[in-house]
Amino acid sequence: MKVLIFDDAERAVISAADHIVTALSAKPELVLGLATGGTMLPLYQRLVAQYQAGRVSFAKAATFNLDEYIGIGPDHACSYHTYMRDVLFNHIDIDQSRTFLPRGDCADPVVEAARYEALITESGGIDLQLLGIGQNGHIGFNEPTSSLSSLTRIKTLTADTRQANARYFENAEDTPKYALTMGVGSILASRHTLLLATGTAKAKAVAAMVEGPVSAVCPASALQLHPKATIILDKDAAARLELTEYYHHVHPQGAESAWN
Repeated sequence: MKVLIFDDAERAVISAADHIVTALSAKPELVLGLATGGTMLPLYQRLVAQYQAGRVSFAKAATFNLDEYIGIGPDHACSYHTYMRDVLFNHIDIDQSRTFLPRGDCADPVVEAARYEALITESGGIDLQLLGIGQNGHIGFNEPTSSLSSLTRIKTLTADTRQANARYFENAEDTPKYALTMGVGSILASRHTLLLATGTAKAKAVAAMVEGPVSAVCPASALQLHPKATIILDKDAAARLELTEYYHHVHPQGAESAWN
């Protein structure tokens, strides 16, 4: 793992955006895996600003989102289809026919999960997978005890995850109980993973991910097995790491090491 720690969330977001812009510049037809949630909002705002400034184009790229709630359609106000259109897709030059998310309103979620996994494979696989991390260590909607070799499938959401997401729904009881999500194995198959975490609420999960044992109890810990995993943190999210001094020694102020 490459662990980059910044003094504040703004600098962490700038670094994450720069990684994506660099990847798109090197490979305009990049297959980009995307995430949702509050942590990603300032990142997407930064990417839109970079596009508007003429520093990046998404015209040849394709995207695959990690997940979607089961039971709501793409036009539902709380769907991740709507989230992505509102915060990113409608503001950049991407071909929206090349933006893919699971269909939460599908007739058969099992069939939809298999279709989505196959679509990722047919695309040539994901070049760069963007990730956040839940307070319980989930990536995508892979809740604790998820198989570390799992592919896209149905997951039952924990009460804590539903509570964290209830703020986006008019009534808390309307928060879906199930989701379609790329599996941990699907995520590990990407060529590069880029995880962004900010704030003290993520510090415990970050410590378990980076320094804890590889365990299904913390699905994000599987990233320790990835050959190219970059973890971008602000100092609050890094607060419970024990080897912070070493991470700063290798990557002072989030800079690349001498060998990069």
